[in-house]
Amino acid sequence: MSKIIKNFKNINYGPAPEDSKDVTQWIQELDRPNKLYINGTWTKSNSNKKLNIINPSNNKKLATLAISNKKDVNLSVSAAKKAFNKWSKISPLSRSKYLYALARLIQKHSRFLAVLETIDNGKPIRETRDIDIPLVARHFYYHAGWAAKMNDKTSKPIGVVGQIIPWNFPLLMLSWKIAPAIAAGNTVVLKPAEFTSLSALYFAELCQKAGIPKGVINIITGDGSTGELITNHPEIKKIAFTGSTEVGKKIIQSTASSEKKLTMELGGKSPFIVFEDADLDSAVEGIVDAIWFNQGQVCCAGSRLLIQESIEKKFVTKLKNRMEKLRVGNPLDKSIDIGAIVAPVQLKKIKQIVKKGEKEGSSLWQPKWACPKDGLFYPPSIFTNVSPSSFIAQVEIFGPVLTVLNFRKPSEAVSIANNTPYGLAASIWSENINLALDIAPKIKAGVIWINSTNLFDASVGFGGYKESGFGREGGIEGIRSYREINLPEITPKKIKKNNIKLKLPKIDTTPKLYIGGKQKRPDSGYSFSQFSYDDQFICDIGRANRKDVRDSVEAASKSLSKQPNNFNRSQLLFYLAENLSQRKTTFVDLLKNITGISKANAEKEFELSCERIFYFASMSDKFEGNIHNPPMRGLTLAVKEPVGVVASVLNNYQPLLSLSTVISSLFANGNASIIVPAEQSSLIATSLYQVFETSDIPPGYINILTAKDNELNPTLAQHENIDGIWGF
Repeated sequence: MSKIIKNFKNINYGPAPEDSKDVTQWIQELDRPNKLYINGTWTKSNSNKKLNIINPSNNKKLATLAISNKKDVNLSVSAAKKAFNKWSKISPLSRSKYLYALARLIQKHSRFLAVLETIDNGKPIRETRDIDIPLVARHFYYHAGWAAKMNDKTSKPIGVVGQIIPWNFPLLMLSWKIAPAIAAGNTVVLKPAEFTSLSALYFAELCQKAGIPKGVINIITGDGSTGELITNHPEIKKIAFTGSTEVGKKIIQSTASSEKKLTMELGGKSPFIVFEDADLDSAVEGIVDAIWFNQGQVCCAGSRLLIQESIEKKFVTKLKNRMEKLRVGNPLDKSIDIGAIVAPVQLKKIKQIVKKGEKEGSSLWQPKWACPKDGLFYPPSIFTNVSPSSFIAQVEIFGPVLTVLNFRKPSEAVSIANNTPYGLAASIWSENINLALDIAPKIKAGVIWINSTNLFDASVGFGGYKESGFGREGGIEGIRSYREINLPEITPKKIKKNNIKLKLPKIDTTPKLYIGGKQKRPDSGYSFSQFSYDDQFICDIGRANRKDVRDSVEAASKSLSKQPNNFNRSQLLFYLAENLSQRKTTFVDLLKNITGISKANAEKEFELSCERIFYFASMSDKFEGNIHNPPMRGLTLAVKEPVGVVASVLNNYQPLLSLSTVISSLFANGNASIIVPAEQSSLIATSLYQVFETSDIPPGYINILTAKDNELNPTLAQHENIDGIWGF
């Protein structure tokens, strides 16, 4: 028996290549350069620019792609816009049937698609066959169900959607984008990544087989210049982008002056936290899936291993032993664990970052075996002796490189995990479920896995915080982002000036700012004048500046660390409504003086303001999440979390009601507020200070900065610790 075991340990894996004959023939028969899929037909590009794509596993040329120009983009948008008129009006059931047809065709051609994706991208056939393509079909099936459930009474389609997808999951990202968009009644112009466009072109052929109406789905190839034309096109109503944070920022800046909706799924530097009571062997396998899945070219890759100090040496030894057994090579070989890097430029970037890590003093370790030299391969690598602030612990490498950091206490693990500009995902490993559930909500990331990693499903929303982007893809959250909610619109009425001479209050003080639960003088030392509706001087009001913004953000951020629970927030808002109701005379007089409305309208606005606070008090403990049951092991808890620090810039329309609505809605959901009232109605905001103080609102949760109109907007927009801005 011992001889058999000894021989078993010495057995080498033999090759198990996947047949690629049909896929290779299809690639060879492609037009060079390819045609674009516009308005349901294959259209020759108007551009003379071309790019060559390669097979990463052998560096050989695969095909030549057209780089679509402005005319191509205009044609595709025009086709999508024309198709939208009919597609948005067909019955939900009809749209559902089209998505179902696509799902069935993807399943029928699943092996072909898996091989094509592997050849084009370089990832192992086991991953494309067992993970990517089944999930692609799952997304179309899932959204076929949502298509049948659409209700145009409560929401409506947006219009033409521009979609730009990355090269790491070409067909899967296509399904994440196209399925919810067309299910919601929109039409699409999609640009696949320049390195990996082949599966998108084959998908276009499936669209023809499924009988998708002309113009509903348009697929054009190109590079960054094509993507820029899509994002800046005036007829496109929404941009859905998955890619680097750097490009995402450019898209946000270029569309800032438009009314385009955005969904941004950007970079990550996800922590993989292992506590001393974890199942170490399982955690090692988890690391393999977290960082060496798809050669580490995953936005949510667990690229930072945070290991409890007491088990660090033991765990790293186990991990190195496992790395020695990983197999790197031809991705079409079914026995291969790690495939090829997608392109020479990406391989060069990985090598440069690794060199910088060594230069900083971190210790690099790689397995003893050598990678194949006839393709774009890079060995699995780990860095030890890494500082949390070091370059390799902060930057997204997007390759098979793991950094190892240690911690002593759970609180330290949370601090290190959150010490990054990203917030996409995290993985927690512990046999103590109480510990895991305590740590999970403290990590600022969109997705947290417990004793698992890289689990995805169409029914579960995916997305991040901070520089990992905003918006969600998948689940009801993803569908919502492709619909316009039918909200009532109010047209401000012209205020009739009162002929009655109003008695203005004699105020001999200058109202201050409200920061951290205290009234504070503005840092600038300046003030501005508050006038009545008929231009009579009332008083001077403190004028906030950049330093006051900084102080209010600090106070707001500090308050979030000691967050009251939803029931406590509900009680505090009830108390706030009660205290405000006792100051009716004061605020009715202010509304009459400052806005010029009648006594009856002022009383109505006051009563509505109290009711609004009361409403959010009653809803504070009812904004709850969901439990999903995806078709895999375990359950998914969808928890509704506060955005964080939110700045609200108000206008002069119904000033007391606006203040009450914004303050109470944000507080009810656990957010900390920085309120900038309109210049003309600032005195109404400052008159609320005593109401806050007598209502025991926790310091820092509500901060009010008075200033001239739009004066603080640039400072608020540029502050990295403000998580959201609400503008009116």
